[in-house]
Amino acid sequence: MLSALLDPDPASPALPEAGSSLEIALERKVLVVEDQKDIAELISMHVRDLGHQVTCVHDGNKGYEEASSGIYDVVLLDVMLPGRDGLDIVRNLRMNRIHVPVLMLTARSTEIDRVLGLELGADDYLTKPFSIPELQARVKALLRRAELMNAAQAPVASNTERISVKDMTIDLASREVKLHGEPVPLTSKEFDLLLHFAQAPGRVFTRMQLLDAVWSTQFEGYEHNVNTHINRLRNKIEPDPANPTYVLTVRGVGYRFIDERSAG
Repeated sequence: MLSALLDPDPASPALPEAGSSLEIALERKVLVVEDQKDIAELISMHVRDLGHQVTCVHDGNKGYEEASSGIYDVVLLDVMLPGRDGLDIVRNLRMNRIHVPVLMLTARSTEIDRVLGLELGADDYLTKPFSIPELQARVKALLRRAELMNAAQAPVASNTERISVKDMTIDLASREVKLHGEPVPLTSKEFDLLLHFAQAPGRVFTRMQLLDAVWSTQFEGYEHNVNTHINRLRNKIEPDPANPTYVLTVRGVGYRFIDERSAG
């Protein structure tokens, strides 16, 4: 039963490990929300192997209570849970501006389920069965991304808490985006992507550079995630997504954010 859900043999390609110069050396707190106790313990054992503290809960209500406590650095969240399902948990976390990284674990494998989880604010998605190295690499990538985002925002908050471009305002402290004064409901990943662009107006980013900066991985199989998230972001911030004015395509290279200094 366990081998059908958590495959110790990485038959499918796992994500590469984060760069050695940016390894997460400090012990972090990881929450595992999984109703099958044997699966939860197996996942926990391999996360502990990375040097982190792990707390396990086995129902959705307790899972949401723990995840919203603010004491965890990453949450591994099963979709099918008693009491409250994982999609409802991540939706309410983001509605309450709780931005803890969430890796969703599920036996569901359809594209619509993956898209729904990401749309609601999950940071990453693993479909069972998955290999142990892949699980560990995803956890390390989420922790690394959180570290990089915190490091990037710490010096900025003192003098540039807001970025204003045309009719858009990006508030770094509250992680809110407004267009014409009206809030734009972005997922956590969409906000991170937009912020990365807005902090370097005019700079062209390849898909691999965006994967490394926003997803903390250079796994080529994830390049389609960049395209998908940019399309969703454009649908939310562009007056005409087919003719974008904020996030621009540089054909054959990647994407760049509008630079008002050269627009005139």
